[in-house]
Amino acid sequence: MQRGVFDHETAIQVVRERGLAMEKAAEGVESAMMAILGLEREPLLNICVGCDGYVSIANYNCPGQLVIAGEKKAVEEAGQKALDHGARRAVPLNTSGPFHTKLLKDASTRLHEVFKNVKFHEMNVPVIFNCTGKELENCSVQDMLEKQVMSPVYFEDSIRTMINNGVDTMIEIGPGKVLSGFVRKIDKKIKTYQVEDMASLQKCVEALNETK
Repeated sequence: MQRGVFDHETAIQVVRERGLAMEKAAEGVESAMMAILGLEREPLLNICVGCDGYVSIANYNCPGQLVIAGEKKAVEEAGQKALDHGARRAVPLNTSGPFHTKLLKDASTRLHEVFKNVKFHEMNVPVIFNCTGKELENCSVQDMLEKQVMSPVYFEDSIRTMINNGVDTMIEIGPGKVLSGFVRKIDKKIKTYQVEDMASLQKCVEALNETK
């Protein structure tokens, strides 16, 4: 029975195609990604614009933590300039491509072709899209999925949108607590839980039941 935009099998197929498209688009590109700690958005954006080569902010994680990506030399230049402008650290990331930048445009184009053969249904619940930090506006889910691979991830903006909509509890699904840490830096009042296996799922359910 159809319960959302597409069924589980289609979702797995789409995720696979997305991964292949991103991998293919990153081939042959001498690229890098780097976490910049302790610098605000505007100064870092200005630094990226002034570099020799392409580099941009790829992830807006939380206050004081941004990620840049692009051509390797430009990323290195931006990282050094960020330190010169007061950033606490510039940490190279072990990634295989300049993800969430315009250098992944070929991945977006490939997904556009893939989606011609995918049936998209209406959403049953509201979704905050991290390439805008907002709910769906004047476009389709397909448009958002195509845009997301080559657009910055506005994680902080997405969390703030949810908070403004009345969300006070968030559950991180997957290994580790990195995203929960970002959420606490955005707003310490938000309750966070993590689920990565059956034991942590049971613990989360028990904790949520206690809050009722």
